[in-house]
Amino acid sequence: MPAPNEGPSVRLLRVGEQVRHVLSDILQRGDVHDDVLASHVVSVTEVRMSPDLRHATVFIKSLLGQDEEAVLKALRTNTAFLQREVATRIRLKYAAKLKFLADESFDEGSHIDKLLRDPKVARDLEQPEIEED
Repeated sequence: MPAPNEGPSVRLLRVGEQVRHVLSDILQRGDVHDDVLASHVVSVTEVRMSPDLRHATVFIKSLLGQDEEAVLKALRTNTAFLQREVATRIRLKYAAKLKFLADESFDEGSHIDKLLRDPKVARDLEQPEIEED
């Protein structure tokens, strides 16, 4: 069992990445018969697995952030289908329950970038010049 300060185990990361690939493939091929999902490009940015591999938190981002709430609702409506597909394609002891969330990390990154470009902040980040004798 990993110590609290270590991150997820390699196995959790590997399984999460497999789930991410399967979901991305399903969405890219249009295997889900849903008008909202058919009309939007959806990226599965990350999948975090619980330590027992029974739960997967799926982070998604729609192209340009358009209609993200509608896309999330469509994914949640089709969760049972997606869970079955993931379970069929990835051989695990239990089929993971999927939970879909919007990936806010891009928005946070943009916000931080905007703050760092602010002239007041940029001035404070500049290295002070060292005077030589």
